[in-house]
Amino acid sequence: MSSLPSQSPADQLASDALRLGSAPASEILAWVERRFGRDAAIASSFGAEDVVLIDLARRHAPSVRVFTLDTGWLPTETHDVIEAIRRRYDIEIEVVRPDAATVERLEASRGLYSFRRSVEERKECCGIRKLEPLRRALSGRAAWVTGLRREQSITRTGVQAIEIDRDNGLVKVNPLVAWSREEVWTWIRRNDVPYNALHDAGYPSIGCAPCTRPVQPGEDERAGRWWWESPEKRECGLHERREGGAGGDSPQAAPQSRRSGDSPRPPHESSSGDSPRPRDEDSSRPGGDEDEPRPWHGVGA
Repeated sequence: MSSLPSQSPADQLASDALRLGSAPASEILAWVERRFGRDAAIASSFGAEDVVLIDLARRHAPSVRVFTLDTGWLPTETHDVIEAIRRRYDIEIEVVRPDAATVERLEASRGLYSFRRSVEERKECCGIRKLEPLRRALSGRAAWVTGLRREQSITRTGVQAIEIDRDNGLVKVNPLVAWSREEVWTWIRRNDVPYNALHDAGYPSIGCAPCTRPVQPGEDERAGRWWWESPEKRECGLHERREGGAGGDSPQAAPQSRRSGDSPRPPHESSSGDSPRPRDEDSSRPGGDEDEPRPWHGVGA
């Protein structure tokens, strides 16, 4: 009697994506560890979601590496939290920078703030400072892991837990896709995770300094990014969703976000007794120096 043919890699990935579509972040990360190990990497901007993701990965996917894109415009507070995370978890963080000669040519020909003149010029700047470095960082990888959440903005409502990144030719994994902002901050508070000081100054989303401002009451979390553009344009290209593009294709339909229309809550406010518990129940701290200093003691001018 002949045995049934085994699943192809593509079919197995589709099956895993369907099975893990609404799984806890811990289960998704454990799958990344088993399937990819050191061939996967977390792309971290060191915002609130990304520090939670690193904390979870230390528990459930310790082989997965971490890299960040230093565009040359990062705020001091972002550099501070990169160093705090590196020391807290005793991990190597690969810092990937844009090609210096290309940046110099852009600034010499277009000026320092060409990105404010049009969407096209802003995307040219993002392409040089973010997309090209990302391609280098992902070269040779099998998967990358991000802190994307559906409720962050209207450009991310279709994000799924496991996607195919056809631009870069690898799997893209978003373990926190269904988390709410409140769940992210509950995890940070309960586990004393280092975070960017700018979050306490009204910046729920933090990118390059000239392209980020605090949000106003009632605005969505990414309203402070490229605020001079219409909301549907506010992506740098790292996670822009287009047919067959870097946003990713997925084998299954995206489940609906659990919440919509909620105004962001200031992250520094204490949670009330009815705040939701993070969906990953293991909230104990991983190993580390209990007396590790925290550098976010103020917000720069």
